[in-house]
Amino acid sequence: MTLRGRLTAAFLTVVLGPVLLGAFFVGSTMATLDRSRSTERLGLAAAGVRTSVDALCQQLRAAADAVALVTDPAARPRAATQVVGRGLAAAVTITDTAGRTSYATPGGPETPWRDCAGDPPAGGPVRALAARVQLRDPAGTDLGTVAAAQPVDPAFVARLAAVTGVAVTLLDDAAGPDRITHTTETRGVREAVLAAARTVGGDRVAETGDGRYVRRVGPVPGQPLPLVLSVPGERPPHLYAALVGAVALAALLAVAAAWRLARVTTRPLVELAGAVDRVAHGDLTARVPVRSRDEIGRLAGAFNRMTRETGSYVAALTTSRDQLRGHLAVLGDTLASTHDLQRILRVILHSAIAATGARAGAVLLLDGDGLLVGRCVEGLDGPDADPAALRVPVGAGVVGTVAATGEPLHGRWDPERAGAGEPSCETYVAVPFAAPGAAELGGRGPDRPGHPPADGEPAPPGSTALGVLALYDRVGAAEFDDDDLVTLRTFAGHAAVAVENVRVHEEAQRLSLTDPLTGLWNYRYLRESIRREVERANRFGRMLSVLALDLDRFKDVNDTWGHAAGDAVLVEFARRVRGEIREVDLAFRHGGEEFVVLLPETDARGATIVAERLGAVVRDQPVPVDGHAGEPVRVPVTVSIGIAVYPDHAAGGQQVLDAADDALYAAKAAGRDGYRLARPAEPTPTQEIPVVAAAVSPPDGLPRAGTPDAAGTGQGGASSGPHPPRQSRGR
Repeated sequence: MTLRGRLTAAFLTVVLGPVLLGAFFVGSTMATLDRSRSTERLGLAAAGVRTSVDALCQQLRAAADAVALVTDPAARPRAATQVVGRGLAAAVTITDTAGRTSYATPGGPETPWRDCAGDPPAGGPVRALAARVQLRDPAGTDLGTVAAAQPVDPAFVARLAAVTGVAVTLLDDAAGPDRITHTTETRGVREAVLAAARTVGGDRVAETGDGRYVRRVGPVPGQPLPLVLSVPGERPPHLYAALVGAVALAALLAVAAAWRLARVTTRPLVELAGAVDRVAHGDLTARVPVRSRDEIGRLAGAFNRMTRETGSYVAALTTSRDQLRGHLAVLGDTLASTHDLQRILRVILHSAIAATGARAGAVLLLDGDGLLVGRCVEGLDGPDADPAALRVPVGAGVVGTVAATGEPLHGRWDPERAGAGEPSCETYVAVPFAAPGAAELGGRGPDRPGHPPADGEPAPPGSTALGVLALYDRVGAAEFDDDDLVTLRTFAGHAAVAVENVRVHEEAQRLSLTDPLTGLWNYRYLRESIRREVERANRFGRMLSVLALDLDRFKDVNDTWGHAAGDAVLVEFARRVRGEIREVDLAFRHGGEEFVVLLPETDARGATIVAERLGAVVRDQPVPVDGHAGEPVRVPVTVSIGIAVYPDHAAGGQQVLDAADDALYAAKAAGRDGYRLARPAEPTPTQEIPVVAAAVSPPDGLPRAGTPDAAGTGQGGASSGPHPPRQSRGR
């Protein structure tokens, strides 16, 4: 389908869709609203009918009771006449136990009468409503019945219609064929109402062909009259015809407007598409006639300016490319002195794209799994714009082949040769970069709790490749040439030097923060970590426990077995410490045989548990070392531990370390091989101490700073004072 056809179809869909939906919505809404209102009116009318008939039956029953209460048989006819005279009933009859009429007021309605309380009889029209009561003597003997009746005539039906506000129709009976006895409906709709009434029962409502709503009421006990209630609908006449006409008229106008709009819009777009085609094939002299001042006209003018500026830019780019190559040496020196790898790669890639006139490019580095992973991209669209989406196995595709063979490649893109994860293009150039010793840069140390993580990215065995620099789609030329390959080799060399420098810098920085003997963090990193952890604990209202550890009589080990044995004891002790703490905990070598452990989000009770476990794991397992004459010996070792908790025992990082040291000295003085808890810090006069009503664990299960903490004692140690127990760390 052409653009003109698509525009026409889209315009018609946009215009006619809402029109059709609106017409359907209006019609269905009005029909639903009309039916709902009519059903509600009929429901209220049915309730009014039942109320009116029930009120009439109550009146007739009261009239019959008035006659039945007269004990003198001779006075009963006079009472019946008075009841009729007062208008309480149209007729009163008195019958004996055999059913024979002993008295009846003159002028009563025709029989049979419908009993208000009994089941409606089958057959015959309804002439009157009657209420019957038992006639008894003072001794309770049954003497017969008294019945009071009221005629059901057109006037009665009209009164019901006036009370309910709807048309009322009285049928003959419920058993035989429905026939109308009395009705307030007009002649033209009687048959339609009667036909609709035959299809409904209970509380259901039916609709006639002319828009009236019909409901059948009775006969049932308490309302023995077979009635049909009807009400005219409130919908405007000829609603659906008017809606169909409006939709048809809107469709005609939409077709005419769509055809005109598509014709006016597509002509300049066709011209613009032709000019774009010429520019895509390298003709930067293509121009588009500007026929209007609307958006399309502005687009044509912008295209003309773009082609002129692009031609000028291509010419300037060709002239300045050689000059840019002369500055690459200076650029390389600058990049080699920078340690921000992502910034270095971005500068290198941007400079390479500018120097070669490429549309886009990417830098991929080799990871430890033998994959080339994108680290920096520029100019790529869609999913390829995310560097993490570029993941190419070594040896697969273009860049994988370049990394595996170490040979650069350039040419036109071949989809069959491309690997999964490589961006699609028309032309490409890819150059590997490597540095001596890259294969040896691998794991920097064991990844374990309390030890710095490895930062290096090992190269695969037998390979020294670091990555690949690739450029795509050279602007203004068919494909990349040998000059571009030479330029890109220079940038790849800079990238290799930069990557290697960053890795060496990171390794040196890691080594400056760790103890070379035990692999734990050193004292320099301890000062930074204690400050950071105290700030975090203060910010989140948590606790920070500090353990100061010192190996007991370590000088005797060195004096007896030599410094090599002492070093072995320190290494083994550090290993055991790492095995007893969490991943979030930090272990440091403070100096000599002194160590420090930071336990974030840990209260005094949790810290004492850790101290007990550390003391046990050191005490119960003597350390095997090489003794004199090469004979292995097992050296018993114990540790003394001082415990301090921030903020219970100190108000700052250095203070909590000092408090732990003081507790350590107390543990040493108490006989060693145990632990001591620091004394609580003395509050300043202006400090407000929060007081809690009870030791209640918070919802997250973590201890809060400022709440009561627990105190524990170790072997040979004493508590610093009684404190309510705090939730431990669950070790």
